[in-house]
Amino acid sequence: MPDAAAGRIRGGAHAALAHDSAVKHVSGEARYIDDLPEPAGCLHVCLGLSARAHARITRLDLEPVRRAPHVVLVLSAEDIPGLNDVSPTGTLDDPVFADGEVMFHGQPVFAVAATSRPAARRAVLEAVVEYQDLPAKITIEQALEDPEVVIPGHRMVRGDAAGALAEAPHRVAGRIAIGGQDHFYLEGQIALALPGEDDEVTLLSSTQHPSEVQHAVAKVLGVLNHAVTVEVRRMGGGFGGKETQAALFAAVAALVAKRTGHAAKIRPDRDDDMIATGKRHDFLADYDVGFDDEGRIEAATIRFASRCGFSADLSGAINDRALFHADNAYHYPAVLLESLPLRTHTVSNTAFRGFGGPQGMLAAERMI
Repeated sequence: MPDAAAGRIRGGAHAALAHDSAVKHVSGEARYIDDLPEPAGCLHVCLGLSARAHARITRLDLEPVRRAPHVVLVLSAEDIPGLNDVSPTGTLDDPVFADGEVMFHGQPVFAVAATSRPAARRAVLEAVVEYQDLPAKITIEQALEDPEVVIPGHRMVRGDAAGALAEAPHRVAGRIAIGGQDHFYLEGQIALALPGEDDEVTLLSSTQHPSEVQHAVAKVLGVLNHAVTVEVRRMGGGFGGKETQAALFAAVAALVAKRTGHAAKIRPDRDDDMIATGKRHDFLADYDVGFDDEGRIEAATIRFASRCGFSADLSGAINDRALFHADNAYHYPAVLLESLPLRTHTVSNTAFRGFGGPQGMLAAERMI
């Protein structure tokens, strides 16, 4: 081993090491999926999104879309050969395309593949979709009126919180509303599918979880996992937004590629990306804290109600982590913590940097 390298390992010497892609990043040479040359005959895909938060689809006429210039293929739920589901944890509540009922404004209902991206975007607007509106819960407050959870909540208990609160010399109760947040990665969601022999398909995907995309796409196509290859060279940001949410885009591209025998690429506009993909969970945290004359906490109860959206996604683990971090840097001798992962008729919220921890810590800081 060279002396300099040995010194770095031992900690006796220090050397500045450049990031492998640093020069390529600052020079613009780093190639992302949308920078790659498109294969001959590559089709471009655009999603048709719901215009209602919660409604029954009473009419879906896609013939005008099929007749639009340069359209090659139109897909909806009935065209999926495998399972119409890209849920990351097997809850089977996260369809690729809405089937008869839409559960949030911006939910994908169909997809159009055309010979150019502008043609696909124009064709989407030709669809005739009629709805029968259904009651919608949009906010956490609305969901709390008749709570339904996407996955069971949890309780963390130590001691007798109710008794200790009743005996505490001082007591403060209140609520903090913690808003959501969009990931706003610089590179948006994108996937390029390359059809192979037999059941095989190769996907270039901007995802934080290539094996999850592999399993989701295989499930949607109705093929074995090993038939799907996922390659991730680099991402222009993710922050949790490409952990589960990339699977839908990869699945749609793969469906088009296998149906047509042509490469298929999907790169939603930023507005469609933000409308159709999940965010950081917003929370309402209701707290009750008892403390002594010196301000030392004796007991606390906190209920974390979160807006999870229409499906479970990763909301179970995110709400759990809010509980795990609810004491932040403090000690609650007697405590009751509860999570309430609420189903709402909004986009399904998902992983986001901190993964529930910031919401739990912020509730503690509000109490302090």
